Order: sequence, then C-alpha cells, then structure tokens
Amino acid sequence: MSVPDFIPPDSVLTVMAHPDDAELWAGGTLARCSAAGAVVTIAVPHHPEPRASEAAAGATALNAGLHQIERPGAAAVRELLLETRPEVVLTHPLRDVHPDHRRIAEALLEALPEVVITTGRPRRVYTVDTYNGLTLDGPIPAHTIVDVSRTWATKQGALAAHVSQPIATHFGPMAQTLARLWGARVGVTHAENFVPLPVLGRLTAANFL
Repeated sequence: MSVPDFIPPDSVLTVMAHPDDAELWAGGTLARCSAAGAVVTIAVPHHPEPRASEAAAGATALNAGLHQIERPGAAAVRELLLETRPEVVLTHPLRDVHPDHRRIAEALLEALPEVVITTGRPRRVYTVDTYNGLTLDGPIPAHTIVDVSRTWATKQGALAAHVSQPIATHFGPMAQTLARLWGARVGVTHAENFVPLPVLGRLTAANFL
C-alpha cells in the first residue's frame, strides 16, 4: 500500500464529540488541508470552561474555524451542514467505543440525506480513528491513509492546547502510536487513516480526502 497523492478538498468539516477530538484523530490531515488553502471548520458540542477556550486554541493552531454546537443533535447538525456546505465531512465511527462519539456520528448520519439531496454536499464523508484503533466491532480497517509527517508537529501543538486533558500521559502517546502504525503501512513516519461512510447508498471512488 502506498500513500496516494494528497489532493485537498475545498472545504472540510469535522463533526466531533469533544473539543480535542478533531486534533487527536485528524489534526495532521486538517493542518495539511488548511495549509493547502482548504476551509477547515471544527464543530463540537459546546463545553464549559476551560474546554471551550481550549477548543478555540486548538482550532487556531490548525488554522481552522470553530463552531460550538449549543444543542447537539440532528437538527443542529443539519443547520450546520446547510450553512457550511463542506466538500468533505469527518466524524467518529458509528460503532465507536465511546457513547458520546456514537451519538454525534448518528446525529450526522440522520442529518445527511436531506442535506445531500438539497445541496449536493458533502460529496464525501469519512469516519476517523478511535481508541487504539478498536471499535465495538473490531479493528478500524485501513482505507484512506494520509501522510501527516510534515504536519505532525502542528498536530502536537494543537493537542497541547487542551491542557485540562491527559494529553501528555494518555492521548498524546496513543496518537503517536497510531500515527506510527498507519505510517508504517505506507512507508512514512506518521499518518492518519479514514474510512468512507456511505452517503445515500454511495461510497466515494476517491482514494484521497
């Protein structure tokens, strides 16, 4: 397996459950996208301080916009999709081990059909990695692996913004392990993996975001 050419989408929206999720599971890729000129938006449910401020700092480190959802659910996600009309959406696996991850992914899945029929966007939807690469149904399959070697330091800086979380002792080492494992699959130092989610029964034919 080799790394495909990186062809950035014009816009990327992440719909995640916690303020550090976008950085943890897709930070290197989001940094590559923003550096290439893509509009990157991180959407998470609103959390009380200090997590709200940490979310803003993490997004800034990735040169991304931030949308904090006040009442997370399908209706709020639908409005967000209609407002942003992203080319690509990233979210959690539907069978993630964390219930918060599952709930926000299911809200996105519920919102997608009407929005795609109305606007034609998003064109592609992918799920991200999860804790040690394991869902309730087993390991995350290798699919779209993005080389993030050059943006690894940016990802680490974005994660470090979440000072209230156990980044140094838990999430950081796990991210390092996963990135090295995915990188080893394609012969680079660090990589992130994404799995396409069907949109109205269609899977993307692209092997890039």
